[in-house]
Amino acid sequence: MKVAVVPAQITSVEDKIAGNLGISQLILLIAPVFTSSALFIAIPPFMAAPVYKIVLIAVITLVFCISAIRIKGKILLHWAIIILRYNTRPKYFVYNKNDAYLRTAIQTEPKDTKEKAKKAEKPKPVFALPQFQTHDRVEFEAIVANPKAKLHFKMNKKGVLDVHISEIK
Repeated sequence: MKVAVVPAQITSVEDKIAGNLGISQLILLIAPVFTSSALFIAIPPFMAAPVYKIVLIAVITLVFCISAIRIKGKILLHWAIIILRYNTRPKYFVYNKNDAYLRTAIQTEPKDTKEKAKKAEKPKPVFALPQFQTHDRVEFEAIVANPKAKLHFKMNKKGVLDVHISEIK
């Protein structure tokens, strides 16, 4: 069987069915006929024409006709879908290379009880934060706010934040 590659310029052009109307525009212009007939039959009073049915059918027809308008080569409905997708997408993406999504989980079990006992014996050290009185906190804030004090923040090799005040006047 012979296979041919179709250029993108040919596939991106929409066929014109009637005048300048494409198939999607014709579907959008024919859809109100079917929806309004379904509403006319389904909503009580059945097979009657009260004012609310006529108003509802007119609004539906107006929405479909407006969505069939073509702007810059695209139907207004397509523009509305593009804007809706843009507005509903997440605003922020936080990349985490340690994410476990779609990764195979490899769990290793200790082979003997000695390894389990060693793991159980070594709890991680928990550092208690020092508790300061209110007047000490006020003094610390005054030192930090003082532009003459030389305050330095450094991260050491273990990842701990070191704070150094070298000069207070």
